Amino acid sequence: MIFKNPLKYFNQFSNNFLNQFRNIYLKSNFYDKKISKIYNDKLEYKPSPHLLSSLIKYQSKKFKIDDLSSEMLWNQKNISEKEFKRLNNFFWFFSLDLKSSKKTTQTIVHNWIKNNYKCNSKSWEFDITAKRIIALLSNYHLTFENSDKAYQDNFNGIIQKQTNHLIQEITKSKSIEDKIIGCASIILAGLCYQNEKNYLSYGLSALKRVVDTSIDNQGFPKSRSIKQLIFYLKYFILIREWIKESQNPIPEFIDETIYYLGQGYAFMWQNIETDLLFNGNNISNNLEFDQYLKRLGYKFSNQSNDFSGYTILKNKKISLIMDIGPSPGKDFSKEYQSGALSFEIVSNNKKLISNCGYYNGNNIKLNELSRSTATHSTLLIEDNSSCKFLKNTRSKFEVEKGLKILKKNIVHEKNYWKINAAHDGYLKQFNSIHEREIEFYPEQFKFVGNDKIINKNSNKKLKFDIRFHLEPNTKVMKTQDKKAILIDLEDEGWKFTCDNFDINIDNGLYFGNKNSYTENQNIFITGFATSEIENIKWELTKLR
Repeated sequence: MIFKNPLKYFNQFSNNFLNQFRNIYLKSNFYDKKISKIYNDKLEYKPSPHLLSSLIKYQSKKFKIDDLSSEMLWNQKNISEKEFKRLNNFFWFFSLDLKSSKKTTQTIVHNWIKNNYKCNSKSWEFDITAKRIIALLSNYHLTFENSDKAYQDNFNGIIQKQTNHLIQEITKSKSIEDKIIGCASIILAGLCYQNEKNYLSYGLSALKRVVDTSIDNQGFPKSRSIKQLIFYLKYFILIREWIKESQNPIPEFIDETIYYLGQGYAFMWQNIETDLLFNGNNISNNLEFDQYLKRLGYKFSNQSNDFSGYTILKNKKISLIMDIGPSPGKDFSKEYQSGALSFEIVSNNKKLISNCGYYNGNNIKLNELSRSTATHSTLLIEDNSSCKFLKNTRSKFEVEKGLKILKKNIVHEKNYWKINAAHDGYLKQFNSIHEREIEFYPEQFKFVGNDKIINKNSNKKLKFDIRFHLEPNTKVMKTQDKKAILIDLEDEGWKFTCDNFDINIDNGLYFGNKNSYTENQNIFITGFATSEIENIKWELTKLR
């Protein structure tokens, strides 16, 4: 313990020194010469911009490039980091009116090249550079067509120079998402400059390594992130369509990966068409992506009840979804939330019971709160989360102490559903196990739950809370006899009761909408576990 703080400061000092040295190296003439090798001066493949429609939020009204001051664009001061990234990744080109002046557009590109020809740590940041390559090549009709040879030479040169930079940096990137975007841009450069096959082969090899290291044997990201699953699927389909359009052979591993990712997508979204707030996910509404898949002829199906640590039991009117998976490894846990055995219920396309979602804004305290067990519809002991997180040097939280699933049993019959599962997240700290059983009787529209605390040190009383979170606009009230809570879900009414403990209504925070929060309410049961096995029994029944 004596050396803990000095070691921490030494690591910080070392990281800062290495970063400074790295920045000097990237700006050096030596590095510039290293990445300046140009392989092909001819743009062969011209990708269709519409293939990016699954990734780009198009504006309903396009604006003309002529309305911008091309001289002032790269000389803006006091610009925010977010706006700087947006400006320098050139994805805003997808919002341009196709009748925009090509001359003006090319002047803007030329000015950027003039100001950023040598690598720098800011505008050449890995993800910015990767997106910029994709944007400039995909908008070739504005950025390249009808230009003179001098401009084309500069354009081809900067694209290949940036691609060379990505190849140097891709193994150093800590973000899996950035690696995938980087692979995509390298692959696209290889397709566009077809005489240089090294880009294509390198990009595909790097992408295969990402698949091998970050996707489990069911084809689901090891992070267990639904958001990441959809991100993977969008980029893999984009890459496949580029390869197909350029009339190159499609590697088998790409088709195979899309197949398995598609199964996950069908399981987590298409079977329910509701955003499930587990492990980094927010409300995103994937209906537009569904239309994109339909236009390109992709169809996915998965009718299983248990997939990569999630279980979904459903009929035409109601769905029950529960997280019954272990925590991911440290390297894949940057958006994991400690919601083991939490569940959501969707009734007639309306969220009856929810988790609170994930906060990914700049407020570290809110990010930490959104990861906690308390913001999930599950049980917590002594106000502790079932999974412990440690903040790394990049102000990101990673799993320090994870959990395992000790048992799971799933029954899905026409007139009877049951989920029974247990985890060891409280075993080391409190010598206790949380076991949850939920039964559903479809004909009666009745859920019967039993949260069991198996206390191996029964001499010690353990405080517990069980929360059942609601979406922000859901109305709740306690009955006059204070023995039940009524839930008004638009045209549906539900009643919540607990056999042996008091129930109350509490306020909380909801993070379902990306990078924001609002107040919501939750039903909560609180008490003490005083015996070796404490059963907390509750019911949720539809009234109308």
